[in-house]
Amino acid sequence: MALMQCSFFAESLGVCASMNVIIPETAGAGQIGIGSSRSQTAWPVLYLFHGLSDDHSIWLRRTSIERYVADLGLAVVMPAVNRSFYTDMRHGGKYFTFVSEELPRLVKSFFHISDRREDTFVAGLSMGGYGAFKLALRCPDRYAAAASLSGVADIASRQPDWPEDLQNIFGDQPVAGSKDDLFAVSRTVAASVGPRPALFQCCGTEDFLYADNQRLRDHLTKLQYEPYVYREAPGTHGWEFWDRHIQEVLQWLPLSSKASPRG
Repeated sequence: MALMQCSFFAESLGVCASMNVIIPETAGAGQIGIGSSRSQTAWPVLYLFHGLSDDHSIWLRRTSIERYVADLGLAVVMPAVNRSFYTDMRHGGKYFTFVSEELPRLVKSFFHISDRREDTFVAGLSMGGYGAFKLALRCPDRYAAAASLSGVADIASRQPDWPEDLQNIFGDQPVAGSKDDLFAVSRTVAASVGPRPALFQCCGTEDFLYADNQRLRDHLTKLQYEPYVYREAPGTHGWEFWDRHIQEVLQWLPLSSKASPRG
């Protein structure tokens, strides 16, 4: 497999952006599965999001994610989004547009990955868990599954906790009931006849976001949202918990037995 460290200009942000990308090797061919006519396989992809105080390097620095995916035939894309909450900010960059529109388009042009919904997944921790659920629930026709590890599940209740950050992101508008509220967007998807991404949610019982995650769990359960998996275990808001549970997420992902053929 290969680890790519990428810098590129993001039109939606108006600045140079960064991402790390893990790419599998083409099975039996000794070739790297990047955008080359030599490769006959388009790889499934996991977009893996960082938290509020981190960047695109953190999953590689604090977990063994490269080793965990080595035998899965899965590409992993880890972008940097600063402290944006994966949102088109009122005072800042258009980060939801970046992760939902521009980033997938660029990744597919740079690397030889599948563009099928059933091969496309997103996960993240803390702020990134919120971003992962929001992306999948607002674009359910593009993502087969999403996982939130200790996610900021109830963003509306957190506005008083991070007033400066969330003021820059959302301005004076209330988040509750908006397209940036996981409770609202999950209700919309649950009521729709369209596709539903599978959801995996986990949180440590000693995490300061535990009560928020319980509220979202109860909301999704009341909606009878399926498919949905909730896990909790002893743990705080830290890397010991996330390193352990990202392995569970990878086992849960609905990966096909082999990657999609591409002619």
